[in-house]
Amino acid sequence: MVRILGAVGLLAALLVPVGQPAQAAEAGRLVAVTDQQSENGPDARIRLLDPAVYNWNTAAALKWSWSPTTANGFSGLTSAWGLPSDVKLRMDRAGAYVAVVSDSRGLAGLITYPGGQRIWALNVGSANNPHSVELLPDGNVAVAASAGGFLRVYTASQGSSSSKYASYPLPDAHGVTWDPTQQVLWVLGGNRLAALKIKGTAAAPVLEESKVVTLPTGGGHDLTPVLENHDLLWVSTGSKVYQVSKSSGAIVSTENVGGIKSANSMPNAQQVRTTPKAGCYTSWCTDTVQFAVPAATRTLAGAQIYKARVWSSRYE
Repeated sequence: MVRILGAVGLLAALLVPVGQPAQAAEAGRLVAVTDQQSENGPDARIRLLDPAVYNWNTAAALKWSWSPTTANGFSGLTSAWGLPSDVKLRMDRAGAYVAVVSDSRGLAGLITYPGGQRIWALNVGSANNPHSVELLPDGNVAVAASAGGFLRVYTASQGSSSSKYASYPLPDAHGVTWDPTQQVLWVLGGNRLAALKIKGTAAAPVLEESKVVTLPTGGGHDLTPVLENHDLLWVSTGSKVYQVSKSSGAIVSTENVGGIKSANSMPNAQQVRTTPKAGCYTSWCTDTVQFAVPAATRTLAGAQIYKARVWSSRYE
């Protein structure tokens, strides 16, 4: 049974210290949304919002926003922006907060947080449709591209425009997440969930398949860690949402719900999801983020939200 809380109860459950972004990030209680603007790409943003604020249309709810500009180091790359498809908070090798971003128009990037300055970025091609992105412990960046049908590990550790990569073929690639316990990179495409070992060096990575889980349904879409359980992954497909054990490869739970564009959970187990909403500009967007356990919704008027990400630097 899902317990329903009113605005006051939800506020108490989610409240984080104001003005302390580091604690908020580690608590994983803020939510970043990829707000696409299909008709006007420069208006697209990553927006970081506080679920403890009931009205997301107020200044109090917005904690940070970002888009690539010439001023923050993205000269020549802004045309590859307009349909942001993923964002994740991470820590770099020096222990500083960074964020990785991808955009269906081709951009993949690594930026400082909260400064938003370019560390690494490339246009990997709009024809490839980058769908998800991940920062690896060695400083390289993994990109899953659905139309390109690949998972690539770019040598971002080697320079701000380093374009060398190792590739793994993955039709309809949609999801990628690093697993520090198993020391593998999990990738999702179609009904295939695979674990990849990364060998070689940071300058010359080599990908080796180590495990494959064949899902009962296709249309694999989102792949994220279950932050309250180090062994589990959230996996959404066209018709189901699964929890999969990383250690055994077994599906441990199944929900019969389709169309989920993003599925993740906070360290306190509250679920955060997006699903397309009738009347939104595209067939895949929404202006509303859904929460469960406790149940709630937050709406950003006029937004074209694709994914909602729990803002935590944790990999699991």
